[in-house]
Amino acid sequence: MRRIKGYIILLVFNLLGRPTIMAQTKTVTLDYFFNNEYRKNSAGTLERYHYTWEDQRSSGYSIWGDVFKKNGALLKSLESKPDAQNLTGTDIYIIVDPDTKKETANPNYIEARHIKAITDWVKRGGILVLMANDSANAELPHLNKLAEKFGIHFNDDLYKHVIGTQFEMGAITIPANDPLFKTAKKIYLKDISTLKLSPPAAPLLTDSSRVIIGMAKYGAGTVIAVGDPWLYNEYTNGRLPAAMDFDNDKAADDLSKWLIDQIPAKK
Repeated sequence: MRRIKGYIILLVFNLLGRPTIMAQTKTVTLDYFFNNEYRKNSAGTLERYHYTWEDQRSSGYSIWGDVFKKNGALLKSLESKPDAQNLTGTDIYIIVDPDTKKETANPNYIEARHIKAITDWVKRGGILVLMANDSANAELPHLNKLAEKFGIHFNDDLYKHVIGTQFEMGAITIPANDPLFKTAKKIYLKDISTLKLSPPAAPLLTDSSRVIIGMAKYGAGTVIAVGDPWLYNEYTNGRLPAAMDFDNDKAADDLSKWLIDQIPAKK
């Protein structure tokens, strides 16, 4: 009889606890609409690649995705346009390196209707991550139309240009007691589009007076921007020389935790 009672109590606990656990799961959605690149695989068929969760080569975000999952997040991707319906259920929305015509024959540009949907979603408590690239490799004009809604502008420059394997040219030292990078001390970014900020945006990370990462509070939500897709596998998988003490792997964990912490508590 005691075993039966114990089983019933355990069953009730599981049933009651499961919705709570599910409710606490945070969803991180990676854009596949504005970044929509394909290549032929070894079988000769086209496959999506470049800054995607599934891409396990140097060009992918599979390692960063694993970091999010380790921190309790659920990964999703959005192949369709961002609108109110498609963004429902997303806590963190990441837009990386919007396509130029040299990357995709018919790129999906960020238009006014997308901007309205995204800004409305942020205002309600969404966490938006904008990761650009230098102007030769990212479509900045339309991305800036979105970013400027939050006081952020991606400059047409090339900061921390790295020649060959001279990785130290891309080094940025993290200041002590940094609110974002709590464990990373030195990170690697290259060919950065620096930021020009106006209210409500403020710098989160600077280097030699240049803004590398910016943040804005907007309604109940938060926007963070950086001009480099820098957390892709090539620079989080140990390729960077160990002797140079780069902490991009730690930075990926720091940033993921910080983003999750920005999500407003559900009422």
